[in-house]
Amino acid sequence: MHPITDSITSDNLSRHIRTLASDEFEGRAPSSPGEEKTLEYLIDRFKEYGCQPGNGKSYLQEVPLVKFESDYDETMPARNDSTALTLKFKKEFVASTRQMVSSVMLQNSELVFAGYGIVAPEYNWNDYEGLDVADKTVVVLVNDPGFATENPDLFNGRAMTYYGRWTYKFEEASRQGAAGILIVHETEPAGYPWEVVENSFTGPQFYMESRDKNLSRTTIEGWLSVEATKKVFQAAGQDFDSLKSKATKPDFTPVHLDLRTSYSVRNTIIPSQSHNVLASLHGSDRSDEYIIYTAHWDHFGIDESGDERKIFNGARDNASGLAAMLEIARAFSELPEKPKRSILFMPVTAEERGLLGSQYYAAHPVLPLKKSVAVINMDALNIWGETNDVTVIGHGNSELDGIVEQVAEDQGRYVRPDPEPEKGRFYRMDHFSFAKQGVPALATEHGVEHAEHGEEWMLEEIDAWTEEHYHKPSDVFDEESWDLAGAVQDTQMYFQIGYLLSQSDEYPNWCEGTEFRSVRDAMLEK
Repeated sequence: MHPITDSITSDNLSRHIRTLASDEFEGRAPSSPGEEKTLEYLIDRFKEYGCQPGNGKSYLQEVPLVKFESDYDETMPARNDSTALTLKFKKEFVASTRQMVSSVMLQNSELVFAGYGIVAPEYNWNDYEGLDVADKTVVVLVNDPGFATENPDLFNGRAMTYYGRWTYKFEEASRQGAAGILIVHETEPAGYPWEVVENSFTGPQFYMESRDKNLSRTTIEGWLSVEATKKVFQAAGQDFDSLKSKATKPDFTPVHLDLRTSYSVRNTIIPSQSHNVLASLHGSDRSDEYIIYTAHWDHFGIDESGDERKIFNGARDNASGLAAMLEIARAFSELPEKPKRSILFMPVTAEERGLLGSQYYAAHPVLPLKKSVAVINMDALNIWGETNDVTVIGHGNSELDGIVEQVAEDQGRYVRPDPEPEKGRFYRMDHFSFAKQGVPALATEHGVEHAEHGEEWMLEEIDAWTEEHYHKPSDVFDEESWDLAGAVQDTQMYFQIGYLLSQSDEYPNWCEGTEFRSVRDAMLEK
């Protein structure tokens, strides 16, 4: 480990987290006063650490967004001639639209259970085969069949594939021409409780600008709680658990539920500008080649819809990642000799809205992606203390794993794959936007073998935090209970990985057989 890593301390991390997660920053929502304060703080620190503007003369990259302030129907019916159910907004369902129009209406739309809502030729799987979904609303399961069966030969076994992500399911329903889609939420296969859905898919929403005003999307996109789903299926004379089991078979046939629903949303659409931050430290020998550090700066802002004003401070998610980035920038700036390659620090916007800031940069790069050696993403650091291990999300995907293993060994730790691959974290963090464009991208997480308390204790702590604080106003900095010694370990590791890459003349690549390898090979051959 480079000696400079000794300067990365809990006190320094705490100082940044305490500030960025304070009420003064109003939950760091995009296009809000909280964004202005966040950008000012980040840019001031980067200037203090000697970083130059990363976008010409500017530290900012504009990210054009559209803000939706929507008025939702408070109920959603599910009825036929003999049955009438009424589902309650937030408690039993959430539903919205991405269509950039003043109002949309789903009217008397037939509900159809379409299994997992997946079309995957490489797995010989098509849940929509023979189904005409025009004017219909499909009800689909979260995750993919491999998770439900734990069959290693089905999809990717318990590890979620991209087909299991809610983003894919919304997109596929749109490609199929459905009028609406409702995903059945279950905590274990989703990887988070219902409250996360409730908080993430209600209130002001941000989307990327679209030439077709998103009219190619389904009219209504939403979620059903599993309890509400069982009520709907029972009203349709169907058993949810039985159909869920049948949906894990490749010969599954969609089931018409003989129920219809209607729903409307009224929108106030506001063109909105947010920003990625770009700050660079120029290298000495190969300054046109870059190591990129990313961490999202945004969270959910303020919820004033109820009786009590709630601030989503996002202390762990992701003021902690920002703190790590700032400490790494400071450490690089204090090196006695410049790194050979340049370092680009990129706090990105609107991660919580679907990785929008990183997606925008990857599609509109300021620096050539061919010259982007690797991306190192930092999101929600360890707040429970030192671990004996390091978790690599998507372990086995890229040659970056070898560098992580080398650095972890220097720390007296070992590398392990994600112990909960069913949660699909590889597709839920900003590095994925770069991976899709071919750039080798690394996402690690805290280990799970706590140095003092062991693995079982650590997993219980992680699960409890997810249940009680993830995407909730209670994600606040807690100096009494947080132990940032593990965050220091990981931040030092992030620095050392970037430092080794910056001193090398090699370009790490994706491993053979991964879906990103051919994109990177073609890029480097040009």
